Amino acid sequence: MRWRSGRQSNNVEDRRGLRATSTIAGGGIGTLLIVLLAMIFGVDPSTLLQSKAPSGSPPQQSAAAPPGQDDLRQFVSVVLADTEDTWRDLFRRMGGVYQDPKLVLFTGAVQSACGFAQAAVGPFYCPADQKVYIDLSFYQELKNRFRAPGDFAQAYVIAHEIGHHVQNLLGISGQVEALRSRVREAEANTLSVRLELQADCFAGVWAHHAHKARQILEAGDVEEGLNAASAIGDDRLQMQAKGYVAPDSFTHGSSAQRVRWFKRGLAGGDLRQCDTFKATQL
Repeated sequence: MRWRSGRQSNNVEDRRGLRATSTIAGGGIGTLLIVLLAMIFGVDPSTLLQSKAPSGSPPQQSAAAPPGQDDLRQFVSVVLADTEDTWRDLFRRMGGVYQDPKLVLFTGAVQSACGFAQAAVGPFYCPADQKVYIDLSFYQELKNRFRAPGDFAQAYVIAHEIGHHVQNLLGISGQVEALRSRVREAEANTLSVRLELQADCFAGVWAHHAHKARQILEAGDVEEGLNAASAIGDDRLQMQAKGYVAPDSFTHGSSAQRVRWFKRGLAGGDLRQCDTFKATQL
């Protein structure tokens, strides 16, 4: 992926070297949820964590900053800037204004407006503060545990979370969350899957337009992105964790579904092709 000549975003909030203090009461249920979340990439903690962050700055304690991540921090900042440029242009074409999100780098654990989360939850987007959160050590896990190496695989992770921000700005996330609160668990899970697959499609839309405007893709990049989308499908994660697959409990979509919707966005670059909620087949 060609990224080193790109501009860096001013919207990176670096909390590495700071340790957030949990405000979750009772500890036990929070720990259980974190273990469950560790099986799934990109979960929004606001749908699972019951406690909210207190007003003002989150309580933090000093900790040692992780070494050797300067290049990775620069990469994340450049990818974020590219999503800003792409989505600003797309929103302008739609007659709207894109509001840049913040991207928070943290180490180990973080307090967001959606609650307290450990790095095990993976990268996530919090609609309450419009911030994407990521512990950069996740990229090592993406390479080793999920066997999805490559810089474009890493960019896909960010683009997916930015896809959730786009859903938030368009009012999609709020509508889905309201529906989820009124239906049974299986139906709520299906809505979550459609939301996640749309974020995958939006990630593809970003890649389509970014390459068209700035020629960011190199040979093998698309395969890296598709491999990453496949690696974090619910079916593959469940098989690894439990030895069987339970489709009714899917919240992000199967590997094949995630690949299919990412490819759809990448191929056409058309947001209208990303309406997973009207699709009869995912």
